[in-house]
Amino acid sequence: MLRLTELKLPLDHTQSDLKAAVLKRMRIAAQDLIDFTVFRRATDARKKSNITLTYTLDIDVRNEGAVLARLTRDRNISRTPDLRYRFVARAPEQSSRPIIIGTGPCGLLAALTLAQMGFRPIILERGKVVRERTKDTWGLWRRSVLNPESNVQFGEGGAGTFSDGKLYSQIKDPHHYGRKVLSEFVAAGAPSEILYVAKPHIGTFRLVTIVEEIRATIEKLGGEYRFQSKVVDLAIGRQQDGARRIEGIVLHDGTHVQSDHVVLAIGHSARDTFQMLWDRGVAIEAKPFSIGVRIEHPQSIIDRCRYGDRAGHPLLGAADYKLIHHASNGRSVYSFCMCPGGTVVAATSETGRVVTNGMSQYSRNERNANAGIVVGINPEQDFPGGPLAGVELQERLESQAYELGGRDYCAPGQLVGDFIRRTPSTALGDVEPSYKPGVRLGDLTRTLPDYAIAAIREALPAFGRQIRGFDRADAVLTGVETRTSSPVRITRDPDTLQSLNVRGLYPAGEGAGYAGGILSAGVDGIKVAEALAQSMLAEQ
Repeated sequence: MLRLTELKLPLDHTQSDLKAAVLKRMRIAAQDLIDFTVFRRATDARKKSNITLTYTLDIDVRNEGAVLARLTRDRNISRTPDLRYRFVARAPEQSSRPIIIGTGPCGLLAALTLAQMGFRPIILERGKVVRERTKDTWGLWRRSVLNPESNVQFGEGGAGTFSDGKLYSQIKDPHHYGRKVLSEFVAAGAPSEILYVAKPHIGTFRLVTIVEEIRATIEKLGGEYRFQSKVVDLAIGRQQDGARRIEGIVLHDGTHVQSDHVVLAIGHSARDTFQMLWDRGVAIEAKPFSIGVRIEHPQSIIDRCRYGDRAGHPLLGAADYKLIHHASNGRSVYSFCMCPGGTVVAATSETGRVVTNGMSQYSRNERNANAGIVVGINPEQDFPGGPLAGVELQERLESQAYELGGRDYCAPGQLVGDFIRRTPSTALGDVEPSYKPGVRLGDLTRTLPDYAIAAIREALPAFGRQIRGFDRADAVLTGVETRTSSPVRITRDPDTLQSLNVRGLYPAGEGAGYAGGILSAGVDGIKVAEALAQSMLAEQ
């Protein structure tokens, strides 16, 4: 099999056009082409008048060696790499059972990989099964009723379940773990196109079904789920050499579960768990993250700016964007978690706090586009004072937003024009905010530190010069966006992936500070599962 990259065709090409292009580029006759499949398809919209599709193809030809030798100078043709996943271990018959804490993407892929290797993991989730969790989440959005243990952040599937379901990442992945993540999602019911489109996504409703199917697979392989099982403590002992070693966990009802291999796949909002880890002396440190607001525009203006007259083409879908501005005060402002054709959602997990996030369905056909407009912050400059100082900053900002929103989980908002002019907003324009329970207009300057407000105020007109209409006066800002990533890193050894000072404890995923998004979290889950399995076999 040969791989051909950078094959460009017009947006409206046919399958026959694609085949003809393959024959021409490979310099072969039609009878020498056995078959070809699309490995990747990307859109090049840099010229709106000439939007093209760029393909990477895997091609089966007759006399492959001769064809490759003839095209040896073409750097876009090579042998197709082997992307098959190979398990690193197989559990012995009397193996002990590892514990996975958390059922977000990291926990799911760690549990699935361990189950596939025969280790029969025990999976602990503080929240509810995904369909019950969905009902509780809608309870906040529709009735302002928050369940602190079952919401956008906590429950089966993790925070990624209520998101755009983006499945791409910029992480280095030399072992092609990302391909396994996507393949497992397809096996669980995701559309097969996520294997080849350049920016795949699933959307919330489809993610619910996928999460359920993965659970069923894990259980069939001997894994055991325990929902509404919040971990409140760790059992840590000492080994003969004096090193600390995990021996199990303690649940909220006092139940002890023994295991000397525990994956800590908590999400970025498990603040009570961060505190417990700090109290137990587990190595943890503050890390940079970002804070800001959500912005909403009509999706149509983003489509027109990106695609011109081709906006609405079925292969293009709803357009996205990625923006960055380096402000005069030294801060970087950038768009975060952009959701085409989506909604802004209430994403708090704590009573008396307001925080936003973005969500889209697979169709991405809602009226508005939204994205976080956030400012990078770091512990040295912005929240000195210890490993949990970033958590304290998040809590303070979210509490302020709750007060400004009216103390009923409505969010504070302001129109872009008023925000730039430093004038409180009193009425909406044409852009209707999508955040539920609702948005209360006013002045957002009290929701964030002065340096963040100044940087965002400077960035919006700059973004308007990149996307016409981005700084339109009636675009809506909704506060606050604080949970862009974990405010801590639960530090681990780069080789064993175990905690720096508690053997057998594997910090993993976004909550531990080693991932950002569904795909990278899933990849980290596989890596940790492999490290854990190899450790268990070595200790047998």
